Amino acid sequence: MDLIKEIDELSSDFSTVPEPQGLMEGIVARLVNRCAMSAAGIWRVNGQSDLALAASAGGPAFPPSLRKVPADHSFLGKAAQTQSPQILDGPAQQGDELSHWAEQHHFSYLSAYPLLNGPKASGVLLVSATKPPDEARLSLIRLHARLAAVALRDADIITGLRHNLERLHLMVEASKMFNSTLDLSELLAKVLEVAKTLTKAERGTLFLVDEKTDEIWSLIAQGMEKQEIRLPRGRGIAGHVALTGEIVNIPDAYADHRFDPEVDKRTGFRTRNMLTLPIRNTSARIVATLQLLNKSTGSFTDEDTDVLLTLSGQMAMSLENAQLHHDLLEKERLEREMALARGIQHSLLPETTPVIPGFDIAVMNEPCFEVGGDYYDFLSLGPNTLLVVIADVEGKGISSAMVMSNLQATLRALVLHLHSLNDIAESVNKMILHDTRGEKYMTMFMGLIDTRRKAIHYINCGHVPPVIFRPGADPIQLVEGGMVIGLFENVQFDRGHVKFQPGDILLLCTDGITEAMDVQSEEFGMDRVVKSVNEAQENKAREIVLKICDDVNKFSKGGTHMDDKVMLAIKIINEP
Repeated sequence: MDLIKEIDELSSDFSTVPEPQGLMEGIVARLVNRCAMSAAGIWRVNGQSDLALAASAGGPAFPPSLRKVPADHSFLGKAAQTQSPQILDGPAQQGDELSHWAEQHHFSYLSAYPLLNGPKASGVLLVSATKPPDEARLSLIRLHARLAAVALRDADIITGLRHNLERLHLMVEASKMFNSTLDLSELLAKVLEVAKTLTKAERGTLFLVDEKTDEIWSLIAQGMEKQEIRLPRGRGIAGHVALTGEIVNIPDAYADHRFDPEVDKRTGFRTRNMLTLPIRNTSARIVATLQLLNKSTGSFTDEDTDVLLTLSGQMAMSLENAQLHHDLLEKERLEREMALARGIQHSLLPETTPVIPGFDIAVMNEPCFEVGGDYYDFLSLGPNTLLVVIADVEGKGISSAMVMSNLQATLRALVLHLHSLNDIAESVNKMILHDTRGEKYMTMFMGLIDTRRKAIHYINCGHVPPVIFRPGADPIQLVEGGMVIGLFENVQFDRGHVKFQPGDILLLCTDGITEAMDVQSEEFGMDRVVKSVNEAQENKAREIVLKICDDVNKFSKGGTHMDDKVMLAIKIINEP
């Protein structure tokens, strides 16, 4: 055997470093074809637990039981651990499948060479032959082992560099993707797709943290029907990570007590492994939880965690920007809808005050928000009869406005068939109670004015008592009636009656007037209302309303109490 020639050809064959798999296959094939070995194989170190067959040549083939062997108690494992060549000699030992395989096929020579890579072995080269090789072939085999170790190391470095460059490229592209949209749904899909690609995960879910409700919620779930899922923060693995910030890597889902298999049962999916980690913003606040399932190449690694954590800051910033954009769009949509609702509510209230000989009528209406729960109306029940209504629905905003609109429709339907104040009040109470199920109530005052006789019949259902201001006399409060509307069934109401005199001023308002507060939280109160009316008693109804409104606004400037305000002033005019 020309050893020099073999070395030259060996150097030529491996002058360029192919992929690791091609390199290993070339080495074992050369040992069989050029070095007269019967069979050769390379086992790569797989973590700390075993050695896996990566390439083989010659025959007979290694049995399936030798495709993966334990690294701590095997002939191959001993070569890797001692980092020295091992020669198998002597009879086959009990349970030693490799020696049994060699004995079965009459291999008198079986040796294992560690493929050293720094302080550790990256693999083991096994050669077998029917007779021991001469010294020249042994030298060539050892040279193959050294070359294989060096080449595998270089190939692994190149592969690692290529892998790192690919990940770096993906991370750069991911950053571009994150900044390419402000649409929250689209961004969630992009973040999830990037995370799955980087970790080779089969499925994943991105949960956002809703701090207002202390929940986590998912807008999308890969592989499942798109839907919104909400869970309390702290429940389940994703909720636990959102609450604690702990990174949870579960290599075997069904062996971990924290895993709930119910979702798998419902969907038919089988979860093998799982990685769940928090997404933090620049202030270290958890804004989302990323959960990935079923890595295609084994279990999730520390490298997977590191690369996702590296991207998490960019993810968090993009998610927060998209959430702000989403909230802004939602706010604009609500503002448009509220403006429309305000227009609709405004159309439900009288556009003008009725013009009645002998009566001067003025109105002021200021909702606290875009829409409110205060209500007033003028309903003509005949040529000499006017029904004046003022009401205040408990609460503020949309829900109160909806009850207010319901009251308006209910009243207008009832007055077509009922002319008794008691019947109207009792019917309104039953209908509001039925519609709101007792969750909303209201105060209401109904006054039936006889315009010819200048008198008023009224029922006060828990409302701020309207006041009749009479020149030279004490104010008269209209308190007859009963309890508020919408809490109890079969409520009975009493009816009051007052005859007007020339110069009388009937003032009706909601508690937004009397309960307006100054900076010391003192209420405006009825006494100040009386004072304001007395100072403007000689003026027209419109000027009286403006005077009270101006006094209330000056008093409550800087105060924190906000409420809907409605005020009606009806002045009895001295007719010529």
